[in-house]
Amino acid sequence: MVKAVDSESLVPFDFEYLLQRIPEIGILPGIFDTDSLDKPIDSSDIKPEHWLRLANRIRAGQEQYDGFVILHGSDTMAYTASALSFLLHDLEKPVILTGSQLPIGVARSDARENLITALEIAMMRNGHKPAIQEVCIYFEYDLLRGNRTHKVSAEDFDAFQSLNYPKLAEAGVHIKYNQSALQEKAPARDLPYAQAISTEISILTVFPGMQPAYVQSVLSQKVKAVLLRSFGSGNAPTDAWFVSALRQAIQSGIHIINVSQCNGGGVRLGKYEASKAMLEMGVISAKDMTFEAALTKAMYLLAQDLSPEQFKQAYEHNFTGELS
Repeated sequence: MVKAVDSESLVPFDFEYLLQRIPEIGILPGIFDTDSLDKPIDSSDIKPEHWLRLANRIRAGQEQYDGFVILHGSDTMAYTASALSFLLHDLEKPVILTGSQLPIGVARSDARENLITALEIAMMRNGHKPAIQEVCIYFEYDLLRGNRTHKVSAEDFDAFQSLNYPKLAEAGVHIKYNQSALQEKAPARDLPYAQAISTEISILTVFPGMQPAYVQSVLSQKVKAVLLRSFGSGNAPTDAWFVSALRQAIQSGIHIINVSQCNGGGVRLGKYEASKAMLEMGVISAKDMTFEAALTKAMYLLAQDLSPEQFKQAYEHNFTGELS
């Protein structure tokens, strides 16, 4: 992002501007090609079609390049990283998303270090293989698994956290890799290569005092799945009308996916009485996935031709490090 002249608003910039601001890129021991969307956009305008375009461009260059760095606004970075982790689940190359909290034109901007280190990590090799073989986010000295990452601050440079999975690497004078946490891709994967993403999904957030009309307004929409944002480890009100509404939605063919409102921990259906009914009726558990991963995984799987049983089995299965 860059601040427009005579304006307090931030507007997207193109890559040539960034190269002028960070000449240190030229001394890195690598050869870089650049590409961009037809028109730079704010990350708030990112849509699933952009995820597909990014995935297709990376796949087209997977034999030509050793790694990929994506410059992305921080607001929706975790969504894009999560979506790409499924779309590129079989890619044995690093895909590093990075950005900044302050625009590159500001003296204290964090963009310079974030980009330079992300490029260095993308070039890192471990023998004949890339050191990183997954989609990640690099931000403020930390390399995090993309589908385990959540933005936690709009003000701090340390804007992202991965509460349910350890850091993949930490940058100081040297870059220290957490080898036990790194993912090495298996030769064969169970997920198909998707040519589509489904947006036929709604969000139902439970809260004290919610009314039946609110719940019905969400569950009556023409969607294929509803993410139920529950309390704690998957708990929700046990009112008869609420339990009945969920059961009727499932019987009508809607996938109900239980994802915790908490950033740390995850869903454990049946642990408490408040979630036992959901377990019995077949509500799907997002386990310890982030909200971003839970949403984009549902979007990915909804585009496949899966039966309700196949969808539930696939959703609760760990494909690319998104859940424990």
